[in-house]
Amino acid sequence: MARIAAGLESAFARRGFAVPSVEDLRDAAGVSLRTLYKYAPSRDRMVRIALEHRHRRYLDHVFSDLPMGHEAALDALFERIGLWMERETSHGCLFHAAVAANPDDNELKALLERHKSEVAERAAGATGLSGRKIELMQVIEGLTQSWPLYRERATTGARHLGAALRRAEVPGPFDARTSSPSLT
Repeated sequence: MARIAAGLESAFARRGFAVPSVEDLRDAAGVSLRTLYKYAPSRDRMVRIALEHRHRRYLDHVFSDLPMGHEAALDALFERIGLWMERETSHGCLFHAAVAANPDDNELKALLERHKSEVAERAAGATGLSGRKIELMQVIEGLTQSWPLYRERATTGARHLGAALRRAEVPGPFDARTSSPSLT
């Protein structure tokens, strides 16, 4: 099953969600059509299998063995995301692309939300920015979405914004400095 999931993920990452035919997906998975349909009886299921596989790989790549210390973890986080973008998906986030390709699919939307929520929780915990989780996620999303245009400069920009968050120079929405209740 892991080989099928990896092949499907690779095919969708390279060619998008509309272009690959079932035969292309079968070839990418390296199995017969019968075997592919045994584990993924529909194209929708193939997309979900690919995204679940990607979710696990992304979390492992970004969060495994982060350095100790919040500042070092923050820098490593942005560097790893930049490296992921360079090696894995230079066109932007595959989860967002899946929802854009099928905007009425509530299961895909839920998968996107679960992925982003887990990334936000782990990133905030690793960097000591639990009170700035929304802002941290905005920086991460900005890095992911701007990578195709700016490449390494996007990573550098994210590191600068992350450092500003660490120094608390960037007031959060509705934080104590604005006299409004915090959302975090």
